[in-house]
Amino acid sequence: MLETWSVPAGERDSAILIVDELAANAAQYGHERMTLLLALDHETLHIVVTDSGAAVEHHCPGIASDEHGRGTGIVQSLAQSTEIRQTRSGREVRACLRCSP
Repeated sequence: MLETWSVPAGERDSAILIVDELAANAAQYGHERMTLLLALDHETLHIVVTDSGAAVEHHCPGIASDEHGRGTGIVQSLAQSTEIRQTRSGREVRACLRCSP
């Protein structure tokens, strides 16, 4: 989809990494449902992952601190904005990435 929209390679790589991190978090914490929405609006790519989990992630006992917890930081460093909100059915995480023409 990103190639079809002519998203430049650098931004496409960032978008893929953002999707990967958000989807991994949703798979780990989101329980039974996850959806991904990509929308290109002018020069902003909106990446939205929804799942049926709680708004706040909890530390998992038995997992070393260097093996988790970096995904949110990666997303925040790549995206121009991020937002996490609780919905009636779970959690929605939105990241916006500017894409040069």
